[in-house]
Amino acid sequence: MGLLAWVMMGLAIWHFTIWLPDRYWGGIVGAFIGAIVGAALLGLIIHGFAIPGRHDTNLLTALEGIPGALIGIGLIYLEGGRRERAGASAHVGAR
Repeated sequence: MGLLAWVMMGLAIWHFTIWLPDRYWGGIVGAFIGAIVGAALLGLIIHGFAIPGRHDTNLLTALEGIPGALIGIGLIYLEGGRRERAGASAHVGAR
């Protein structure tokens, strides 16, 4: 149940990416993957790579997914911006 809580929190945070410029690596799907993977991975790290069961899952378990989702989205955003700059500089040098 803990993994479900982390993934759902990542999905909820992902919905706010529509307010940012689309510079994600892979577009909005890349941001989605970054949010889901980031939330699940950080939740697993916090719990020592063990998934909390049904009776060990509470509101705080879901909130643990927020920083991971933000980190995942941020990394995908930075990589997309880096690739965008590299592509723009490659086009300038081609003239």
